[in-house]
Amino acid sequence: MSPSLTVLFLSLLLGLQPITTDLYLPALPALTEGFGASMAQAQLTLTALLMAFGLSQLIWGPLSDRFGRRPILLIGMMAYVLASIGSTLAPSMSLLIIWRTIQGAAMGAGVMCARAIVRDLYTPAQGARAMSKGLSGLGVMACLGPPLGGLLSELFSWRMALLTHTIFGAVCLTLIALRFEETVQHKNPRALEPATLVRTWLTILRNPTFWAFSALSSASYGGLFTFLAASSFVFIQVLGLSRTAYGMVMFFNSLAYIIGTFACRWLLARQGVCGTVKTASVLTLSGGSLMGLMALGGVHSPWAIMLPQILFMLGHGIHQPCGQSGAVSPFPQAAGAASALNGFLMMMVAFVMGSWLGGHMDGTVFPLVYGIWFWSVLVTLAAWTLVQKYGNSGGH
Repeated sequence: MSPSLTVLFLSLLLGLQPITTDLYLPALPALTEGFGASMAQAQLTLTALLMAFGLSQLIWGPLSDRFGRRPILLIGMMAYVLASIGSTLAPSMSLLIIWRTIQGAAMGAGVMCARAIVRDLYTPAQGARAMSKGLSGLGVMACLGPPLGGLLSELFSWRMALLTHTIFGAVCLTLIALRFEETVQHKNPRALEPATLVRTWLTILRNPTFWAFSALSSASYGGLFTFLAASSFVFIQVLGLSRTAYGMVMFFNSLAYIIGTFACRWLLARQGVCGTVKTASVLTLSGGSLMGLMALGGVHSPWAIMLPQILFMLGHGIHQPCGQSGAVSPFPQAAGAASALNGFLMMMVAFVMGSWLGGHMDGTVFPLVYGIWFWSVLVTLAAWTLVQKYGNSGGH
């Protein structure tokens, strides 16, 4: 595949995640009211999806090391399209949660393979740059998703927002079937043997470079997920924005992320991975602390959250390419398994945070603000300690 086609596939596969999680967020309050459901049930449409997404990668990863990325992508995307149709037509909140869980498991195939493809095709030094290009594409989709979801739910209904997942999945499936070429040069015939699996996972889990970059990517994603899970209720129900206005809030959130991915490539060329991460953590900590201090000072407005959040997202756009590629870089022969474990850890952070938010949303801005502040501190600790100590081993 040409480099541009590879970046297109990376963008689409990585973009599955924001399309699936972000696009329906403006419709979440209306969806909750439509089913007469509780806020905790509404959060479960997101947290159950992410739990399945994280767990499924532990299965998809070794399968893709054994059989290659292409067959796993085809199976995963077919399941994603079917689950998206089921979500759109769900007659109850319980069935919607079930279909969203299946959708999350199917989404795991695409996102896991995208991270593994980077290691299949690039050296560790090139991987962060390639990942940042793919995540720039993800950012564009994250920009377009919430405004589109808000507009569709305002003009039609929340079901129309969910239908968009089906269309996106069908486009991805068609392109993969027609244009995707296998990236695994030497499949591992023993990848699924229990002894091999255990040995592979233990090797990955004993590697300090894996933990350094996984801590970075997981903590940064924890902050993003806090915003994703709580922001629709805070901006629409607490601060009084319309669904369309909230879609624009999410647009600027994603735009900051895109700018961060471009800054990532600029910084990598000048400071290397460790220096880039260290610089970005200043943005992350500044954003989280500013948001927390303004909330404690009684400043509760959309701008008091969004301006610091933009700083956090600039940092996030730098941490994610470095963190995701860095975690997989020491394992060229087990990129699928390493990608799966990294993705699993990020989703476990999201599941724990989503469960906490489901029980602590109290009609104020504080659960959102405190969550982002907490994760910004952890991102900075990982960036300034673990990554600096272990980030140069394993190819960095």
